[in-house]
Amino acid sequence: MAKRYEELSFTDDFMFCKILELHPELCRELLELILGRSVGELALVNRQKPVEATPDGHGVRFDVYVKDGEKTIYDVEMQNANVDSIPKRSRYSQSMIDMDQFERGAKYSELCQSYVIFICRFNLFPKIGLHKYTFLNLCKEKPQVELGDGTEKIYLCAKGTAEDVSENMKAFLQFIATGNSESRFTEKLKSAVETAKYQNQWRRDYMNLLELNAIEREEGRKEGALHILCSLADEGILSIEEAAKRANMSAAEFQEKMTEEKE
Repeated sequence: MAKRYEELSFTDDFMFCKILELHPELCRELLELILGRSVGELALVNRQKPVEATPDGHGVRFDVYVKDGEKTIYDVEMQNANVDSIPKRSRYSQSMIDMDQFERGAKYSELCQSYVIFICRFNLFPKIGLHKYTFLNLCKEKPQVELGDGTEKIYLCAKGTAEDVSENMKAFLQFIATGNSESRFTEKLKSAVETAKYQNQWRRDYMNLLELNAIEREEGRKEGALHILCSLADEGILSIEEAAKRANMSAAEFQEKMTEEKE
């Protein structure tokens, strides 16, 4: 069941995306904390940026898509549950960042430096227990040789156990895991969340999003049921007339849908 707006925390997708988009100074500070270096002024912060592979293909919707003044791209994702394959999801996100650049006319040599960052509320690699994992493309035969393709993947794990990160990073990950604020930066994030709860426009946006999600789920169920009816009719298990009646369609409309399914 969806949370009420008043119950949202920084780790909830809607709040995470909204705050980092509308508070670029917090987004920049978060990137600097993760990367351990200064980041230039942010030229673009998009929440829920969609990129489609093809008009009818499987695309991706980035949580927070950021570009700085040096044209470095950052995809920052909040991951609350260890579902599907996080490493392969990050691989796909990386490919879609490149696809988006190619669609804008970039050449291979012009591809930007890019970072895919997953903030996980769980321990992605429990047998190791680090708080932070940074992956580059390295040579298997000579691991000291880096490919230099301009890509980097970073996974932060809120439930890491090793002594591998700074106190500020520990405080941030503790905030992600528990909501408890123990640093200047996490206090600013907590304050931004509390202030957001009085934003009536954000509340309306959230309610509209819940309504849209409900509509999409219902349409998905209807589409799935229609697909099954087409299969049953095609196999002769149901007559065209009976299948059309169950789909609340005319026989002609249903036959047209069956033809589309076969294409």
